[in-house]
Amino acid sequence: MNYRIESDSMGEVQVPSNKMWGAQTQRSLQNFDISNRTFPEPFIRALIETKRACAIANKELGELESNLANAIVEAAELILNEGKYLDQFPLDIYQTGSGTQTNMNANEVLSNIAISILGGEIGSKKPVHPNDHVNRGQSSNDVIPTALYVSTMVEVTRRLLPAIDIMIEALDRKSEEFKDIIKIGRTHLQDAVPCTLGQEFSGFASQLRICKQNIRDSSEHLRQLALGGTAVGTGLNAHPDMPSKAIKIISERTGIGFRDDGNRFALLAGKDAIVAVSGSMKSLAVALIKIANDIRFLGSGPRVGLGELILPANEPGSSIMPGKVNPTQAEMLVQVAAQVIGNDTAITHGGIQGYFELNLMKPMIASNVLESIDILTRGMQSFTKNCLIGLQANTKRIDSLVEQSLMLVTALTTYRMGDKIPYPYDKAAAVAKRAFKEDKTIREVLQEEGVLTPEEISDALDLKRMVE
Repeated sequence: MNYRIESDSMGEVQVPSNKMWGAQTQRSLQNFDISNRTFPEPFIRALIETKRACAIANKELGELESNLANAIVEAAELILNEGKYLDQFPLDIYQTGSGTQTNMNANEVLSNIAISILGGEIGSKKPVHPNDHVNRGQSSNDVIPTALYVSTMVEVTRRLLPAIDIMIEALDRKSEEFKDIIKIGRTHLQDAVPCTLGQEFSGFASQLRICKQNIRDSSEHLRQLALGGTAVGTGLNAHPDMPSKAIKIISERTGIGFRDDGNRFALLAGKDAIVAVSGSMKSLAVALIKIANDIRFLGSGPRVGLGELILPANEPGSSIMPGKVNPTQAEMLVQVAAQVIGNDTAITHGGIQGYFELNLMKPMIASNVLESIDILTRGMQSFTKNCLIGLQANTKRIDSLVEQSLMLVTALTTYRMGDKIPYPYDKAAAVAKRAFKEDKTIREVLQEEGVLTPEEISDALDLKRMVE
């Protein structure tokens, strides 16, 4: 491999000649060979958007020469619009807690691309310097949290919330489709009184609506950006009008209304908003586990399980048992949710690590929160497409289980013959116990006791009235 020599404040460094990064990026590669986890693309894009916006704002304020600013903007556009140079951001998530190396990675890449646009020598830092020009009026301490908030808000808005909506719509359709199918309810994993399958699915949809609202509400705090705080929140070395101009540009580019009215000391030192968003995604994960588990258990069998639902058969389920089909989409979604819960635990610990004027776990937080958004989005899309849409009700099995249920007896405790209740609680309980002991249905025991006529038994055990 061919190398060029670049330098920083610590001396000279060999940089591969085919790379657009510089000395500080190369040092980071050597010092932080920890994992295979790099910053997610949405974060890198948000970081480059921030650099682009700052270049334009600094040009308009006379802080940056037009030709240099224009070259930086053009370099940013090559990354953002054409997808070029996205492979030039190789740094490990596990680095300095401020993300300084990744900020400098962006500065160096944009600097070298701009230099090449202007016909200069890559690595020379002339005429575009990574610190003096690309990083003008900025610090890693305000740029990295800005990119974190922007990328999270963009991903939540464009991907996660629409995926929740699609899943809600699918559940609503199933709720309507199943609205007249009366099944036995279950509490404590035991027989309970009837409900409709549609009502059960309406509960799933409502859970997701609550989760969606929680995510929307918590995300609102991401609109306040740290940009302009520079090193500790005071804004030293930044033009006082630069943040508002740059944030306006970011808002126009993303279509999301970001603001510069937050307390920058809090935005640099605390990550409470991200912790809140992560917590709301954890709540979504918990709801998804409930939904996925209920659907896979209701579809268990097909002959010796509950068998009330027929799940789509997507692929063979066993390497040894011919014809076996497993609830793989539900199992996938539960694993996704478990990872999101784990990510939230790490993010919570990350939020704790704010010492004095700076939080020191931003790279890990960024990686985890964006992974949670990504896998929740893709997991829900897959589950909706490959499981929910094709779900069918096994009405024959459902009807059989309803008739066998002992808890139909509950309706007897309010059934009146004139002003008399022939089966108060204790007497009704005796009917249920006898039915269980003799392996009979509630209807059969009532017929044998002769207290109620066949018509009265049918009236007392009217399933439609039980689920209204």
